[in-house]
Amino acid sequence: MKIISYNVNGIRAAMRKGFTEWLQQADPDVICIQETKAMVDQVDVAEIEAAGYPYHYWFSAQKKGYSGVAIFCKQEPNHVAYGTGIESMDFEGRNIRVDYDEVSVMSLYLPSGTNIARLEHKLDYMAAFQAYVDALKKEIPNLVICGDYNICHQAIDIHDPVRNKNVSGFLPVEREWIGNFIDSGFIDSFRHFNKEPHHYTWWSYRANARANNKGWRIDYNMVAQSLQENLSRAVILPNAHHSDHCPLLVELEF
Repeated sequence: MKIISYNVNGIRAAMRKGFTEWLQQADPDVICIQETKAMVDQVDVAEIEAAGYPYHYWFSAQKKGYSGVAIFCKQEPNHVAYGTGIESMDFEGRNIRVDYDEVSVMSLYLPSGTNIARLEHKLDYMAAFQAYVDALKKEIPNLVICGDYNICHQAIDIHDPVRNKNVSGFLPVEREWIGNFIDSGFIDSFRHFNKEPHHYTWWSYRANARANNKGWRIDYNMVAQSLQENLSRAVILPNAHHSDHCPLLVELEF
């Protein structure tokens, strides 16, 4: 099973840049999208279906043009869970999950902490999400949580750890949280296979950051430890240019 996660920073803008053609070539079984920034009726879903994804599920934010997650699937899932049931999280359209026999796949868009108010919201979300996942794992142990976590875990995951130590996305409290999240029963699938530096998933649009590879690794495919024996590959795909993020892939064998 090939799973891709991709923060597209606006699905309509990404489609205008060739996203659908790229999706056909990448050919995942499931793709988790973040930052759709659209209601489903604003998107040419026929184009997505023609690319081989007849099953597509959307969970948009109440605020138009903001946030939003989706999952596109080749095979119909057994069940789709929209949101978490936690009101403070769901109005921003940040979680959607599809359940199959062997695995459940979630698309997650964790808030960024761009100012003090949003940082408080992010920290509250992180705590609520951890509690939600702890409970969910008892019911569904074989979870893959894909998405934009908006946190770099270690110094290796950011181009300039010294200058960014007080910037949201690399704050000690955020790094501690994602470390504890992994320790609660998940595998950072990319780091499971690749321990090398200079691999990132997001670059600022400023100062030619992407061309100079001055990036942050803030997107993850977190795989439940119960699926460790099923992990076969995990890579970042930096050559896809439809967003300020790039996609990342994980493969599981059943």
